Amino acid sequence: MKFSIWRFFSVLLLLLATMELQAAVLPEERVDLLYHKYDGGGVTIDGPSLLVRKNLGDSVSVGFNHYVDNVTSASIDVEVSGASEYTEERTENSISVDYLRQKTTMSISYTVSDENDFDANTLNLGISQDLFGDLTTVSMSFAIGDNTVGLNLPGSEGFSEDTKVRSYRFGVSQVLTKDLVMAFTYETITDDGYLNNPYRSYRYCTNFVGQTCTSDSFKQEVYPETRTSTAMALRANYFLPQRAAIFAGIRVFEDTWDIDATTYEMGYTFPYQDEWIFEATFRFHDQTSAEFYSDLFPAERALTYLARDKELSTFTSTTLGLGASYEFARAWTGIDRGSLNLQVDWIDFDYDDFRDLTKSGPVGEEPLYSFDATVTRLFASIWF
Repeated sequence: MKFSIWRFFSVLLLLLATMELQAAVLPEERVDLLYHKYDGGGVTIDGPSLLVRKNLGDSVSVGFNHYVDNVTSASIDVEVSGASEYTEERTENSISVDYLRQKTTMSISYTVSDENDFDANTLNLGISQDLFGDLTTVSMSFAIGDNTVGLNLPGSEGFSEDTKVRSYRFGVSQVLTKDLVMAFTYETITDDGYLNNPYRSYRYCTNFVGQTCTSDSFKQEVYPETRTSTAMALRANYFLPQRAAIFAGIRVFEDTWDIDATTYEMGYTFPYQDEWIFEATFRFHDQTSAEFYSDLFPAERALTYLARDKELSTFTSTTLGLGASYEFARAWTGIDRGSLNLQVDWIDFDYDDFRDLTKSGPVGEEPLYSFDATVTRLFASIWF
């Protein structure tokens, strides 16, 4: 719960990179074993993930995924608060069922996530339909989540708050030519309940000399209890000779907290001989701050809601990603094929209005914060 922005970039890359041109079919039978690691900003998150997908006849596919995050954090928020480095483990288990009937695929999945200060349960329902000779695919999904927020600090054993999440998604993918595929998605999410991060505090001025703040203090953040966000994305894949492809996309996000964000991405996938596939991606993300965010408020209760979470601030990030895939076991008994895959992203975060309080400077004029992060994913896939 304490650090989640890296997931956003990781998932966005995977969504772009795995667009496929195909008619309605069940997911392939396969086993994926993944090791993932995030390292940046004083935070390290790593762990394994196992995905198993098995078909039951010609119409039903069942999948199971086990995912683990081992978190070690000495982030800037931890340092500023004076707390010690902490460790925790998050486990997530999900089961999914896909049912195929002619050109229609219906899906249901249930996910349970557990950590020492956050529990989540999510049910997702989806349906997709191929139209016009399988050149168009229309999809819709709905997800409902019930979360419980805790607090892992001395004397906070009775702290428990609830959050409800509802998301609605609509998508259309279209084969425009034999080489060009485009996809459009629209998603809206509503959050209701306790939306704070209970570990974070806002900063306010406690003394002025003229117009200059000379001392500050901290108090727990105060958030609204509702939030609605919408996002639209347009993506395209253009297939080149010899199995190469270029892809590009844009995603626009806004919410009722007055955050606006735009993400641009482009990439190139190219094969080498028969076994290797390489990929290079570039991504740029630009975000404005929430209306109740400030690095330094002029008074303790300057606004009804007050936040100093850097993920709600104005910032940009630039990502360079490189990936390689090696296919093997084409002739092994009982295995259709297998692949080994490595994906590494280097991310640079630059904040426009969040200051690094671990460095000295006049109150409100400390150096702006920035950091680099590396996201690594190493996984093996076996199709059977």
